[in-house]
Amino acid sequence: MGSEQDRTTHYQEGSLTLPGTVMLGTGVMIGAGIFALTGQMAQMTGVLFPLAFLAAAVIVAFSAYSYIKISNAWPSAGGIGMYLHKAYGNRLPTAFNALLMYFSMVIAQSFLARTFGSYTMQLFGGDESGRMVPILGVSLILGAFLINLLGNRMIQGVASFIGILKIGGILVFGLVGVWIADSISVDFSTPGEAGTAGNFLGATALGILAFKGFTTITNSGSEVKDPHRNVGRAIVISIAACVVIYTLVGFAVASNLSLAEIIETRDYSLAAAARPALGDYGVWFTVAIAMMATAGGILASIFAVSRMLAMLTEMKLVPHSHFGMPGTIQKHTLVYTVVLGLTLTAFFDLSRIAALGIVFYLVMDIAIHWGVLRYLRADVKASVWVPATAIILDMLALGGFVWVKLNTDPFVIGVAVATMAVIAIVEQLFLTRTARTRESGHEGTQVHHHH
Repeated sequence: MGSEQDRTTHYQEGSLTLPGTVMLGTGVMIGAGIFALTGQMAQMTGVLFPLAFLAAAVIVAFSAYSYIKISNAWPSAGGIGMYLHKAYGNRLPTAFNALLMYFSMVIAQSFLARTFGSYTMQLFGGDESGRMVPILGVSLILGAFLINLLGNRMIQGVASFIGILKIGGILVFGLVGVWIADSISVDFSTPGEAGTAGNFLGATALGILAFKGFTTITNSGSEVKDPHRNVGRAIVISIAACVVIYTLVGFAVASNLSLAEIIETRDYSLAAAARPALGDYGVWFTVAIAMMATAGGILASIFAVSRMLAMLTEMKLVPHSHFGMPGTIQKHTLVYTVVLGLTLTAFFDLSRIAALGIVFYLVMDIAIHWGVLRYLRADVKASVWVPATAIILDMLALGGFVWVKLNTDPFVIGVAVATMAVIAIVEQLFLTRTARTRESGHEGTQVHHHH
């Protein structure tokens, strides 16, 4: 029974190589971004969407600076949770923002799962009933959950293998798409009624979702070989690779489909773009890549997210119940993560899932940069202007996005605000109670009761 009572988390230092780390990062980034966001961004900002990807890359480049600085100073498998803790201590901002990051990552999984469903159904002529996409998404998350129970080496192996196939496949798609298209002229003359600055900022915010996978790299901090050098490098390489790939694919889609077609097929626009260029084979090829990409993304993401929640639990920043489950805290956080992902996948559609994710993520991102500016600047040897610029750019993107959504889908902004309020209130109560327990010296009696 001894092993069953061991509830500590185990990290394997030096178990991730630089290429392995880059694969994990790009795995999460490319999984989410390109397959479902292309169409949604086009819907917001018209044919300027390849430029919105570039604008997102610029914002993320400024963002990455704070993460690289902190992870060079304190490489940690807890990633974001640890960074927030360094800046804000055992206080509400740490717990609140760490949970926002947690939820935005779970949301990203549901997003991937539904994208997987939308593309897979293209092999069967689409999903008329609307029932198959969530069913496929849910089964994918369950599959990824089982692989995650098998441990680190397995995850890195599967993620790297899928990553290489996927990146190769997407490059082929982009190059062939651009080569076959009549011309690479993207029709910039008709931005449609959506061509306002607010809409462009909104699309840029969505584009940030396509890059935010780089934070997965920071979460695997202490498990990377020579983390002080390699975490930063892995982030830079991943972002650069994604900029090239996204731009290429953006032009391939824009050259093969009209704006109206991109918007109409927004949940599977890459498969739709392959049809005029390459016929059915092109569609099958694209769907196969999309299935691998989303599956690989979910695998890497569940791995990183459950990690982070376990860390928060150990830092006594979030309430935790074992619900009578055996095994380590990390296994429990894995279960919670999966259950939450399944719920979102079953009940929310793609654009709403993406909207929740981007609001949570940007609020958390601003808190990280503020933490660096206000508390950690000397410790991590950061300059002032980079995090300050990152905050301004984040606020612009978030503002534009919220503005667009208030006009098109106010419900989702309502859900985001309500969720944040609930997180803040629950966390404040929990932290107050924990502090009181600590003060009254009853720490020793707070042992887990095993049945």
